[in-house]
Amino acid sequence: MIPLRSNEMLLVHGNSGTLAIVKVGEQRQFFVDTPEGEIVLAMGPEELLVASGFGTDERIVNGLRCVLYMIREVNSPLIVLPKNHPASARLKMVVSAGKRIVLSCDITPGTHPEQHLLCGMDEFDGAEILGVEGGVELNRLECVKCEKRGFSAL
Repeated sequence: MIPLRSNEMLLVHGNSGTLAIVKVGEQRQFFVDTPEGEIVLAMGPEELLVASGFGTDERIVNGLRCVLYMIREVNSPLIVLPKNHPASARLKMVVSAGKRIVLSCDITPGTHPEQHLLCGMDEFDGAEILGVEGGVELNRLECVKCEKRGFSAL
């Protein structure tokens, strides 16, 4: 278990991708907008927002922090694109929310309303991220470097 507070962001650095993880921090609702309609997610403080970035440089890290901030602090919705949407190929990061997130490299970025499933780079395929009391558990993530950074209101 890796300890993680609500004012921290855990970065998981791979060779070709980066994951950013924050706790929800308080009981609240998030909205998932899909082509079929809107889904309301009721989430507890120990659940997670996880962003997957397709790259490793500081621009990707800043983008991951920004997208997580927009969702958690500004209440921006999670957007699900229709299947075969041309923007999927241009996405540099995607986000999922929940207590358990499974990464897959076999899905199209941004098109899955199932919030337990997150598109990631090949090196993260099959990894599982769990929100647990006081932290996170990372399963099936080898050869990665973890780093914590502050995550709070600007």
